[in-house]
Amino acid sequence: MRSLLPPLNLPSLMPQLRSSLMALLGHAERTPQALDARMEIIRKLMLRELGDYGERKFPAVTRRVRYAPDVQGLWYARSDVMAILASTHGETVARQKMASISSLFVGLLPKSLTGKIGFKLR
Repeated sequence: MRSLLPPLNLPSLMPQLRSSLMALLGHAERTPQALDARMEIIRKLMLRELGDYGERKFPAVTRRVRYAPDVQGLWYARSDVMAILASTHGETVARQKMASISSLFVGLLPKSLTGKIGFKLR
């Protein structure tokens, strides 16, 4: 009796199995698509926090965030976003908002840039 399933080619499945296992363990490989998706999440969060007020009053910062070419560009735009949020909502609220955004950069940038992002909010 012949099987209706195609023959199993284990060597060709090994890379997929490895990446699936690593993803389950939380050590997934960084694919360009995953990096782009995460960068867009960060960009949208920053733009959402700036809101209409930020877009009207600080168009240069909004453009800088919207058109940042890479993750580093978004990382360096954080200080401008923080300043706007602090002037709008107060420093404590601004720090909380930026801490949640900054945590999304973990694993995307060299540790020399990110420093101690792994802190917890109080």
